[in-house]
Amino acid sequence: MFPAGLAWPKVRVLQVLWALLAVLLASRRLWALKDFQECTWHVVLNEFHVVGEDGVEDRFFEQEPMDTVGKVFQTLVDSPVDPNEEYLGFPYYLKINYLCDQKLSQDLVRMGHLTGLKPLVLVTFQSPVNFYRWKIEQLQIQMEAAPFRSKVSEECIAEEVCSMSWYTPMPIKNGSVVMHVDISSNGLGTFIQDKGFHVNINGFLKRDHDDSIVYTVGEELYNLSPEHFVGISSRPLWYTVDQAPVLILGGIPNEKYVLMTDTSFKDHSLVELSIDSCWVGSVYCPHSGFTATIYDTIATESTLFIRQNQLVYYFTGTYTTLHESNRGSDSWVRVLASECIKKLCPAHFHANGSEYVMALTVGKNEGFIHFGTITDGQVSFEMLPKQWSVCQQIAVYTCNIIWSEYIAGEHTLLLLVETGYGGSSKLYQVVNYNRVTDEMDVVYKVPEFVPEARGLEFLMILGTETYTNTPMVPKGISFNPYNNLIFIWGNFLLQSSDKENFIYLADFPKEQTIKYIARSFLGNMAIVTETEEIWYLVEGTYRVYQLFPSRGWDVHMSLQLMQQSSLYASNETMVTLFYEDNKLYQVPGGALGETLGHPRRADTSSPGPGFPLQLVYLMYKHEGRLVKRPMPVEKLLMYQQYTNHYDLERKGNYSTLSFTNFCPFSVMRLRNLPRPQRYTRQERYRARPPSILERSGFHTKNSLAIYQGLVYYLLWLHSKYDKPYADPVHDPTWRWWRNNKQDKDYFFFLASNWRSAGGVYIDMDSYEKIYNLEPEYELPERIFLDKGTEYSFTIFLSAQGRSFRAQAELGSAFQLQTQVDVGVVLANPGCIEALVKQEVLINRNSVLFLITLKDKKLCYDQGISGHHLMKTSMMVNVVGSSGLCFQETHLEPHMQGNLMVPVLIGCPPGKRLAFDITYTLEYSRRQNKHYFDCVHVDPEMPCFLFRDSVCPFPSPAQFTALLPPPLCALPPLSSPAGHPPFVLRHLTFPLSVLSFSGQANFFSWSQPPSNPIVFYPFFLIQDLVTGDSGSFQGSYVLLVVGGGPTLESIRDYSNDEIYRFNSPQDKTNSLIWTTRTTRTTKDSAYHIMSYESPGIEWLCLENSPCYDNVPRGIFSPEFFFKVLVSNRGVDTSTYCNYQLTFLVHIHGLPLSSKRALFIFMVSTSVFVGLVIFYIIFCLLWPLMVKGCTMLRWKINDIIASDSYYYCASISGISSMSSLRHSRQGSIVSSRVEEDGAEPREAMEGQLMTLASHLPPPPATITPPLQGPS
Repeated sequence: MFPAGLAWPKVRVLQVLWALLAVLLASRRLWALKDFQECTWHVVLNEFHVVGEDGVEDRFFEQEPMDTVGKVFQTLVDSPVDPNEEYLGFPYYLKINYLCDQKLSQDLVRMGHLTGLKPLVLVTFQSPVNFYRWKIEQLQIQMEAAPFRSKVSEECIAEEVCSMSWYTPMPIKNGSVVMHVDISSNGLGTFIQDKGFHVNINGFLKRDHDDSIVYTVGEELYNLSPEHFVGISSRPLWYTVDQAPVLILGGIPNEKYVLMTDTSFKDHSLVELSIDSCWVGSVYCPHSGFTATIYDTIATESTLFIRQNQLVYYFTGTYTTLHESNRGSDSWVRVLASECIKKLCPAHFHANGSEYVMALTVGKNEGFIHFGTITDGQVSFEMLPKQWSVCQQIAVYTCNIIWSEYIAGEHTLLLLVETGYGGSSKLYQVVNYNRVTDEMDVVYKVPEFVPEARGLEFLMILGTETYTNTPMVPKGISFNPYNNLIFIWGNFLLQSSDKENFIYLADFPKEQTIKYIARSFLGNMAIVTETEEIWYLVEGTYRVYQLFPSRGWDVHMSLQLMQQSSLYASNETMVTLFYEDNKLYQVPGGALGETLGHPRRADTSSPGPGFPLQLVYLMYKHEGRLVKRPMPVEKLLMYQQYTNHYDLERKGNYSTLSFTNFCPFSVMRLRNLPRPQRYTRQERYRARPPSILERSGFHTKNSLAIYQGLVYYLLWLHSKYDKPYADPVHDPTWRWWRNNKQDKDYFFFLASNWRSAGGVYIDMDSYEKIYNLEPEYELPERIFLDKGTEYSFTIFLSAQGRSFRAQAELGSAFQLQTQVDVGVVLANPGCIEALVKQEVLINRNSVLFLITLKDKKLCYDQGISGHHLMKTSMMVNVVGSSGLCFQETHLEPHMQGNLMVPVLIGCPPGKRLAFDITYTLEYSRRQNKHYFDCVHVDPEMPCFLFRDSVCPFPSPAQFTALLPPPLCALPPLSSPAGHPPFVLRHLTFPLSVLSFSGQANFFSWSQPPSNPIVFYPFFLIQDLVTGDSGSFQGSYVLLVVGGGPTLESIRDYSNDEIYRFNSPQDKTNSLIWTTRTTRTTKDSAYHIMSYESPGIEWLCLENSPCYDNVPRGIFSPEFFFKVLVSNRGVDTSTYCNYQLTFLVHIHGLPLSSKRALFIFMVSTSVFVGLVIFYIIFCLLWPLMVKGCTMLRWKINDIIASDSYYYCASISGISSMSSLRHSRQGSIVSSRVEEDGAEPREAMEGQLMTLASHLPPPPATITPPLQGPS
């Protein structure tokens, strides 16, 4: 690795002793590698429609679920799944193979499959930034890969398979754009080392009109020119820790080029940004020239920031899984257009649902800082301080803000300010500014010169020490929120834990100047100087180690070149140095161009500091490439220790080489670790592929689609499980299989006889939530502590040589003392405490240290689950072990003796309060002697009765049909177990529909009963991580915060309404409910209830919203109450602010007296009116019939009399008419005679009918002439 601008010589020939040392150190490892092939997992991403195709790798940018599996599920008619449910799929699969000796061999893959090898995939979803929109949770899903035959070419003549791979769905979860995938083996077949990598969603990609994938921020270039990297100084990589899915790195001279990656630089893209490159200068903007170089780059969860010259741009990616709508940018957005920005400073951690970035100004607003807030992709800036500039508040004429560090937990900015007075030397101060109070104070003044500390590792700065002539020139500040360590760095390194008292670390030379630092925030820090030197520091200690250049680096480089490692070259340039995942990594064994891979944490017995990672540009035979590799800190320190401390002893004719071991112990192990899930809050699901009913055992596209749908539905059940009503079984998967569990044997019988629908067998036990993970003999990545929670573990140390001695104390017997000591350092000793108990095992030359970490119940109030947690840490150090103790593993040496565990104090994620509807119904039935559900039963929301009005008193202001007294005295009838007793319900009817029969019923209304029905609510504390579910026995406040007569009409009440409807101090006659509990809040505004409270009674007084509701139909009025339950401020047993909002359905509400009287009057009037109408109708009906009959005869007489007016003029026509009638009559008579069946009356009727159809006679008819017959 070469410093910028200097010609680094070739690797010089090592001395004979160094060569011998290298052979000794590497021989055992080289021999071990010959025993078996080095195999590593090879993973690529494939879209849904390209499954089975070789050589296809897709980019992860599609985020919407796909409706590609629904038709397949419709064929599963006789299986545990419901075909009517909606099953969706994910856009991508993970295609898994493995490489041996850097090559992909299908023979080895087939061998692994035939010997039982199955890859196990563990996907970890990163929690979102905005916890106001998405739930904070630590979620994992473990899947088993399914074997699948690839599409073969014509050359393949094998009967079963020529090429195969394993596939698993690549799940997506709302609120998460960063996923970590771990691949491991099931323990059968070929030995393959576990591997981990990132699979992040790239929201800065889109599909072009020709179906090609392009970047939205600019144009992707495919040629990495050496002039872009060789001889160029390295630069820092800035991003929000654990949240940024896409990283961006600038610094390419005179070009608008940046490096972008969504795999943490396992692969990368060179992109030319589409910005205007214009720079509008002004008289207040000092400048020395124009350049196209992108200087500062910062990546957040969904937004990228860059600085070019003195202009700042940002671009928001398209992340539909994070935002409600598409908030992606169409182009780069320029912000702070009227400002001159000289530097961007990152905020490494998010807080309060937002991310932050700081812009330092120069020119007219120098002395101010622009503080940017990013929330859901929306960017806003404010200028701080709000009134007076920093220069004015520290009483100087001019000042220059060099660096800004944001401490989110305190809402403060640490500003490194440079001040100068005329021609005198410059002074530097650390200024603390509070964003909330707008207050500022100087917390530390940096010494003017570097102190004299020759021969010391560190020096406490007290003001009385001597100084050199070298001025202190600070360049920046770095703060770790976990251990509260602050570093001021420049041509020196100062360390403090309280912002006031600083320690000078003397190992770092004052001749060097720090350019940037990279922190793991887990106790490790790497330092890069202006000359590209690399230094290393374990936080909390005072020894700074030089890693490059060093003797250890020369030994390591020689070994790598001997092994012809593809990650090293004699001509290389470092691009950046950074930490990733805060985990240990191994040197990657896969191909350089492998997609989606990066080294995984080594499988060791105890955790240790993480490796810093290098992004290096290698030149080999005039060809350049970028590679990412770990910085082997442990190896370099070990090599350096051996090269500096060795002995040559002359024994006869030869010399023996021996090394000095400075480590105070030989073995360090962790024991008695508790089960991790209670403290890590890691939720894990397990999903296996459906069993395929095919002899070869290979899956088809349909079976993979079913696997997709099952994984999707499992995660959908998880997301929908956070509902207010608790299920009878505390498990998200219970609802999935509850109706089919009893048919489990039947489905297995079908599969055993190859009769399962769709050719697959779905085992219901293969889709479950895991609650009993075992510890892995290492401390967890983080620990969550609730109020008074303890975490205990044991450290086992085997001492080096004779480390025990007996010492007599006055008045006591001899006591054993050991030279192996353990120290525990707490970042916040006022909040947590550690107890250490030592036990000496003299027969084993070992020591046990039992360490108990406990919360002191002092530093946190109450918060929502997972929100606003307090960051702190515990560091465990074996005295004298820093940088000296290493454990040899089959992969890498591993540093021991220093452990750091982040501790988060507050309400842990995954805890919730739920309404225990099952026990509430059971207890209410037992106390009230009966239970009345609604007429239209809803199993998801049972009803509760307002008041008991069956016997002996009816409900007030209601007209109720009561049963006769003998029947009222009967007790409720018994019912089968699990069902409420059968009780005759009372219903409120309008009087117009009531009928009387048998024994006389009566109507009445009375005052409210003396013993009304009491509502007894019970609640559960459910732990979604461990599966625990128990009764909530703390105190809480119950408020009705909304309601309505129907679900559609529910509205939220205002604060004033909430007070009037719930407070016992209300004087407006508006109370909805009351209770006999006398305990109230401090201001007596609300009742304080608990699980021992006597319940509540519904009132619905005159001015309440549930008073006098109009019934819908013939049934009594109903009302839905929106109830809020919270323990904030009234429960001291936990840090959790449990807030639960749920609906209570109440029926049988009374009517007001006015409405009841109105209904009575209207019903009575209608009833009486109907009776009167009926009586009148019955009396007048005979007269009406008689009158109608007489009127009909009258009309007939009038019609018949009219026919006689024509008798004088129709004699001729009458004869013809008579003849016609006679003919018709003869015809009819002949028919009658033939039939002989019709009576005379029927004949007469037919004649009259025929006559009626004849045309009427004309008014004047001339008689026909008489002629001879």
